Amino acid sequence: MRILEPLAKFCAALAGLLLTGITLMTCGSLIGRNTTGDSIVGAFELTGVAAGAAIALFMPLCQARRGNIIVDFFTAGASPRTQSALDRFGALLLALIFALLAWRTTLGGLNSYSSHSETQIMGFPEWVVYAFMVPAFVLAGLIALHQAVFGFHVAEDAEKAI
Repeated sequence: MRILEPLAKFCAALAGLLLTGITLMTCGSLIGRNTTGDSIVGAFELTGVAAGAAIALFMPLCQARRGNIIVDFFTAGASPRTQSALDRFGALLLALIFALLAWRTTLGGLNSYSSHSETQIMGFPEWVVYAFMVPAFVLAGLIALHQAVFGFHVAEDAEKAI
């Protein structure tokens, strides 16, 4: 986690920059539309592609901080050992899901690149969004795999230090 945690924070910072850019662009477009009648052409498209990339980029930090939803209604009365085993099994399932997402997103990105797929209005290349998503899914999967193998004590200690 010494390497994975800083990478997850970097991804989250990048996602924050993307969302800040979306916000500034939207504000500029709205101010322009309401004052001069001009708006940023394709702002809606850029908002969609940047939001998709940002969501994926937040996933590694969410996984590192155990921010995913845990339903413990049925396990609340179980022993701490059983709860830990179930949490680790859940992390393993999430690692597999992130691996599947990374694989399918890679294929989608390669297809988008080879077909020169672009957004309708601005002609923004769609493969760029996939290029941001794949490493984030791989990192989230590695974090989940680490948690499944070594448990969560490392992530909890790092979280207390923050």
